[in-house]
Amino acid sequence: MQIMFALLCFLILVFSIILHEVAHGYAADVLGDPTARYAGRLTLNPLPHIDVIGSIILPALSMSMPGSFIFGWAKPVPYNPYNLTRAPRWGEVLVASAGPAMNMVIALLFSLCIRSANDPEFIKICFVGVAVNVWLVCLNLVPIPPLDGSKILPLFLPRMWARRYVEWRIRMDYNPMLGLVLVFLFLIVCGGMMSVLAYRFAHFIAGV
Repeated sequence: MQIMFALLCFLILVFSIILHEVAHGYAADVLGDPTARYAGRLTLNPLPHIDVIGSIILPALSMSMPGSFIFGWAKPVPYNPYNLTRAPRWGEVLVASAGPAMNMVIALLFSLCIRSANDPEFIKICFVGVAVNVWLVCLNLVPIPPLDGSKILPLFLPRMWARRYVEWRIRMDYNPMLGLVLVFLFLIVCGGMMSVLAYRFAHFIAGV
């Protein structure tokens, strides 16, 4: 039973990450960039999205180690910000926001399942769905490249600061491993507090 529960939790995490990426691609397509559609990435078939390290190995390790952070990623959905002609000013922010927004929608759907269920085991699984997706929202809003928050933060900064931040983010895009190291360092320093806040918010949404 424990193995089955762990497998269900793993599948919830992986498909939540995949839906996060599909949301990015769909938002870009709606705003005028068909890159993700032409690349075959607007599909719920997991195979085009799976990254062996980010979608299988890291999630499995993170879920099997007590006290560790749930972490993982799917292959980033490609898009060209210059093609976002239907929202030239806000397009990149909207595309970046679509992923966390999808995870919040998934969390709310799981919370609705909790409110309509009577089986304790089913409620337990659904709460994992809420908690995982709330955590993914919080994690992806951290403004460190390559996380989505790095594309959203400039919207809230004064123009001069926003310009400098975007210049730094673009430089970081050429050093993705450095970005991942910074994300891990952030989690080591602030991950515990962020996990507590995410867990409390998940309980609030789930109503349990």
